[in-house]
Amino acid sequence: QVQLVESGGGLVQPGGSLRLSCAATGSIDSMNFMNWYRQAPGKQRELVAVITSSGSTSYADFVKGRFTISRDNAKKMVYLQMNSLEPEDTADYYCKADLVKGGGVFYRDLWGQGTQVTVSS
Repeated sequence: QVQLVESGGGLVQPGGSLRLSCAATGSIDSMNFMNWYRQAPGKQRELVAVITSSGSTSYADFVKGRFTISRDNAKKMVYLQMNSLEPEDTADYYCKADLVKGGGVFYRDLWGQGTQVTVSS
């Protein structure tokens, strides 16, 4: 019933920008911490950014100063603005909700399907 759907990935040149979106669909009452993760082929999935329900943010060191996580609670959307992209940023990017309440039901650790980001010249 409740799903996370990422979009906005694609191919971009080094130094370019992309804006990823994560839409929470279904009957949603509330969401707490929202996260962006990424996973490159053959590598461990890693946390990129976190945003709380009130808008407090934290970032992995390797994206700090380049990426910005934000959310629009009214729209049930989470975003990841990625600037100054590097080839090392190439990965599948996933949106994850720690806890979602929808239709009186609690959903924990909900993952989106992922969106691919490729940074290449």
